[in-house]
Order: sequence, then C-alpha cells, then structure tokens
Amino acid sequence: MAKIENGQIREIESNIIWQDRKHHLWFPISFTKYSVGDGRLYINSGLLSSREDECLLYRITDITLTRTLGQRIFGTGTVELNTKDQSTPVIRLENIAHSVEVKRMLSNLIEKEREEKKVVGRDMYGAAGHLDDVDYEDIDHTDL
Repeated sequence: MAKIENGQIREIESNIIWQDRKHHLWFPISFTKYSVGDGRLYINSGLLSSREDECLLYRITDITLTRTLGQRIFGTGTVELNTKDQSTPVIRLENIAHSVEVKRMLSNLIEKEREEKKVVGRDMYGAAGHLDDVDYEDIDHTDL
C-alpha cells in the first residue's frame, strides 16, 4: 500500500489478513492473486495487461463454496461471492487452497465489517416496499 506525502510516494504497511493464488491442480502457478485486508477483497489478474478489482467486504451478500471431486482431491475449492457492487456482482475465488477455512474466515470478516459500519439488512437489500406503490385512498384512517 502506498501513501502520498508532499508529492512523494511512501510505502506503508498494509493489513493483509489472507492472500492466495488461483491453483492449477495443487500448484499455485497462476497470474490471478486474491487478498483480503483493510475491509476489502482484492483480485489482481493478468501478466502482460493486468487488472485489479476491489470490493468492500460489507457489500458481499452471499457466499457459496463449490468443491468438485478433483478439487477435493487436490485440496482446493471455489468460493463464489454475490455482491451489491455494480462492476462485479459475482466474484469467484477459483481453485483456492483451504477453501472451507477461507469461506468461514470471509463470512466472519463480512459480519464484523457490517457491525463496524452499522450496516443492517435493509441497507443492503432495499426497503420492503416503496412509497410510490402505496395507494393512500385504500388506507383505513379510523385507527388514527
């Protein structure tokens, strides 16, 4: 992580909690890197042209773990994250090692981030109804 001070870029220590690469069989020989830190999930991919995606943890709404027979044999799995992010509504952490533990860790971190940011269900999923949908003439006002 870098910080700019007085026009100079200065490296600062980042709080990386977890990092891994996409595995092929059990070998982490890929140009796709995953990391979690500072309340965000980072995905770096590419060799000649690279791309970095970032998603705030509290914006993740659902986590799914998929492990095929081959992935179970080689100790990997794919964690699929559904988000409320416009650019990446579905994030796939493909063929990562210790996928069961990573899924549990992510789930705990997401809940912790939501508590810290005081994000509740209606902030993530929208209100149950819209005021535009209410027909005020049909409301019984006798109880008021």
